[in-house]
Amino acid sequence: MSNALLVAEADASLTRHLTSDGFRLVDDDASPDLALLGDPTSLDEFRSRHGDVPVIVLGDPESDTVDRVRAFERGCDDFLARPFDYEELLARIRAVLRRTAPVEHEITVAGPIRLDAATRTVTVAGRAVQLAGKEYELLLKLMSDPHRVFTKEQLLREVWGFRSLGRTRTLDSHASRLRRKLQSQGGGPFVLNVWGVGYRLLSDVTASA
Repeated sequence: MSNALLVAEADASLTRHLTSDGFRLVDDDASPDLALLGDPTSLDEFRSRHGDVPVIVLGDPESDTVDRVRAFERGCDDFLARPFDYEELLARIRAVLRRTAPVEHEITVAGPIRLDAATRTVTVAGRAVQLAGKEYELLLKLMSDPHRVFTKEQLLREVWGFRSLGRTRTLDSHASRLRRKLQSQGGGPFVLNVWGVGYRLLSDVTASA
């Protein structure tokens, strides 16, 4: 498993535990496999430097549901409020790395969309599309059965790991951005909103085009 971590605001105890568990701590000039960030507002700058490297936000002790949802909307892969138990953090790090690790030579095709899991690249009719981390994971889930309608509850649970759903626009905003990026390369429609239910990747028209 990948083991290069970029850790913002790491204290001596956290550094010692991560190192003893086989992780290599790197600075912002390196290419990490995962980042632990303390401030959700730094996600945009981090993405501009490191692309779709997965991120776990270590939030403030007073963080609430709104803070968590906003962090996910900014593109984080997981959120854990401080103070936290190290064993839980370790489990979350390993889970995110497993979930985002590419599978060698796994190519998925749905209509004109081609996804290469080994390189995490996506093309539409041969033209490259740049996706953020959660946009990529949402597309990967929809491509697993491109004509199936996935419920919003299922997507929030399986892509974002939400246990309690509540009222959130996280899925809708990511689906809208994913749709716009895919359709900017021509073709479509993609990422169709099935009113009151959820989303499907392709329509029958898309499939026959």
